[in-house]
Amino acid sequence: MERAEADFTRVSGIEELRAILNDIDNSLLRVIERRIACCVRIAEYKREHDVPMMQPHRIEAAHRRADDFAAATGLDPAFLHKLYDLLIEESCRVEDLVIDGEPQR
Repeated sequence: MERAEADFTRVSGIEELRAILNDIDNSLLRVIERRIACCVRIAEYKREHDVPMMQPHRIEAAHRRADDFAAATGLDPAFLHKLYDLLIEESCRVEDLVIDGEPQR
């Protein structure tokens, strides 16, 4: 796995670094938005095909991916587990709403 391009040595000002960080944060939020939209479609499928919302093997797989990513990048695996846990918690909340037939925005 390749490490993200993170050479900011040519950036000298804190305002420019903050602007870069803001752009990264905006990209991250858009990816989360896409992830939730995908979860909505998954929940619709589960509702239509009578598949249980909770899939424990998927959570285990997410944590394995986090461990692999941490090992490859040097990021803290505990942090990545916490991040995945938050994402999974929100995904489950959204899936419950969709499966129960509540409208999504």
